[in-house]
Amino acid sequence: MAISAASNTSLMANAIRALAMDAVQQANSGHPGAPMGMADIAVALWSRHLRHNPTNPQWADRDRFVLSNGHGSMLIYALLHLSGYDLPMAELKNFRQLHSKTPGHPEVGITPGVETTTGPLGQGITNAVGLALAEKMLAKEFNIDAHKIVDHHTYVFLGDGCLMEGISHEAASLAGAWKLNKLIAIYDDNGISIDGQVAPWFADNTAQRFDAYGWNVVGPVDGHDVDAVDAAIAKAKLSTDKPTLVIAKTHIGKGSPNRANTAKAHGEPLGAEEIKLTRESIGWAHEPFVIPQEVYADWDAKAAGAKLEAAWDERFDAYAAAHPELAAEFQRRMAGVLPANFAQTAVDAVVAAHTKGETVASRKASQIALEAFTAAVPELLGGSADLTGSNLTNTKSTPAFRVEADGSANGGRHINYGVREFGMAAIMNGVALHGGYIPYGGTFLTFSDYSRNAIRMAALMKQRVIHVFTHDSIGLGEDGPTHQSIEQVASLRLIPGLDVWRPADTAETAVAWTMAIGNATRPSVLALSRQNLPYAPKKSLDEISKGGYVLSEPADIGLKKKARAVLIATGSEVQLALHAQGLLAAQGIAVRVVSMPSTNVFDRQDGKYKSSVLPAGLPRIAIEMGVTDGWWKYGCAAVVGIDSYGESAPAPVLFKHFGFTPENVVDTVKVAIGEARLKGGKR
Repeated sequence: MAISAASNTSLMANAIRALAMDAVQQANSGHPGAPMGMADIAVALWSRHLRHNPTNPQWADRDRFVLSNGHGSMLIYALLHLSGYDLPMAELKNFRQLHSKTPGHPEVGITPGVETTTGPLGQGITNAVGLALAEKMLAKEFNIDAHKIVDHHTYVFLGDGCLMEGISHEAASLAGAWKLNKLIAIYDDNGISIDGQVAPWFADNTAQRFDAYGWNVVGPVDGHDVDAVDAAIAKAKLSTDKPTLVIAKTHIGKGSPNRANTAKAHGEPLGAEEIKLTRESIGWAHEPFVIPQEVYADWDAKAAGAKLEAAWDERFDAYAAAHPELAAEFQRRMAGVLPANFAQTAVDAVVAAHTKGETVASRKASQIALEAFTAAVPELLGGSADLTGSNLTNTKSTPAFRVEADGSANGGRHINYGVREFGMAAIMNGVALHGGYIPYGGTFLTFSDYSRNAIRMAALMKQRVIHVFTHDSIGLGEDGPTHQSIEQVASLRLIPGLDVWRPADTAETAVAWTMAIGNATRPSVLALSRQNLPYAPKKSLDEISKGGYVLSEPADIGLKKKARAVLIATGSEVQLALHAQGLLAAQGIAVRVVSMPSTNVFDRQDGKYKSSVLPAGLPRIAIEMGVTDGWWKYGCAAVVGIDSYGESAPAPVLFKHFGFTPENVVDTVKVAIGEARLKGGKR
């Protein structure tokens, strides 16, 4: 059913084409072809189906729109401007310029109305799967009887590039399995990419592919026939148990006499002469960045959007009257506010871990903490990429998520993602972007490489997404170098805005979870051990949350001398540092042991605190079963690490082979403080 009747769909589409070619030309950079080719599709969706309110981009029950082929960003910028969002023409003129609200690819939090940051192809459609999943799960949780407060669609535009990326397979397969009937993807089938006609290298039968995933497939339809696209979307909305792919045949650079249907239309300005010819071809007689008032009037969605939101407000008020506690809970969760008892739950979890002092693998310590947190924080939504029994991401409060034959969700809170690490990570981003859930998901640390770009995107978007990466070192043993993480922790620490935690015991793990759940603007990684880790006694629990703290002074083990060196360790290597401290003390050499579960968090502390933990003038020796490069920034005299790949053998054999023994740490310290020589006779 049409939300608004367009008096002149051709003019509406041509306004998009004009804005796209003018902005790209002015910036001398960008992608005009996709916006020009998809303009008619956009008219059909945005003027006749999309339920949104330009004056309130955060309305909870709005439809979500994702431009997965984000290089065509001028399409969404034109749509937002024309329909009434707070994106003035000055910002379109400032396309791709410093600090504008119209960056090269759409970025959430920068431009009002942009739901997710897109550009890395395939991730937008995968984010959309997460958005649609969150809608389905929230509807199951909060809709009661006739009260439907969660009832919206997720629409996504995508192109050939998105479908070529392997992540689209992971995402589409899960969307079909989950029967995400409110997910509607519109495929801009123009047959052109940067290298030209895609036919020689993209020969997939896309319709059959999506049919095999369990999707409805509508079309191909003429993507330049607004009524045909309108009808296809209307048909897609009737689905009760399947997502839908609408295949729309289009011409990239539609309207350009010499660039349409060519790779040149994809990623470079048309040029002044071609723009002049295009204006003549489409009958657009207006100066650059000039839109007639009658076209603005056709596009304006503010009044219709306000009416839609007002109607929802009435429904929500009725819901709140009938179910006040649920209404308050829905509002809390959509606002991203943690339960009132979260702080106490966190304190109890950390104190319990400290009191019990259990010797367990940190992956098990994670599950112990999760038992407390998932019981107290209902928005925690877990999952694993086919490694639940190894990652230990499931709890008593998180039964398995399943979808019934009729398409309804069962209310479960732990997702079996299958062997789809990249898909899981990007779907979690979509879930977080939707609101209402805090997603976490597990796999082995070495497979974080599959997930890396989605992890980076979570950091770029400042989303609260938690990655549980177990089997964090050569300590996993016989599986060998394919599964033994060497460089992963160090490389993840390099991602700006990502907090990486490698806890040493149950208390540090509980603190890591506390920090990850509590940080609304950062994703987090928990790197966890397969092998058991003894509890490290602590004088205080407060400083763990600072990322690094003094765990043991010489006096704590009976040596009344000032420390001559500092041992810095993470995770399982903290025990190695403590053991070496004891051996050194027996030789009269005093050292301090610092546990540094999160270098990222420690680095954000003030200078006074950091110097209190790592005093100037004392040699520092870092110990971590991974590459050594990242530790030199702390002014280390030596690093006990691994700058090669692992080996296949039992863990104790590997520890000795790679020098992760107390004796080697002792020798390293003695060289650092000048009481021993390096092998070969050198100091």
